[in-house]
Amino acid sequence: MRNGLSSEASFAALCGVSLVEQSSGKTQRRRLNRGGNRQANSALYRIVVTRLRRDTRTRLYLERRTKQGMSKREIIRCLKRYVAREIYGQIQRTSVLGAPSAAA
Repeated sequence: MRNGLSSEASFAALCGVSLVEQSSGKTQRRRLNRGGNRQANSALYRIVVTRLRRDTRTRLYLERRTKQGMSKREIIRCLKRYVAREIYGQIQRTSVLGAPSAAA
């Protein structure tokens, strides 16, 4: 693979948005990995905040998940992972299109 990323999960870990199981007593939760590239994580956060302000689909998602009992912080965590998944897909498409052909 040209870009060195073997999977969407490895890209998420690189950006610091991979999930880590966390429990305290009876509560089972997931939190974001605190490792990874902080600048990439910050960029994902800015994308999510902008989408929450401007994108109707994202606002509807926020409302739906809030009604399900999730906190805004948890919702942002989910959205950051979703954005990372979208970006990884773009990177994959770009690297496939930009790859030199085997026939050349």
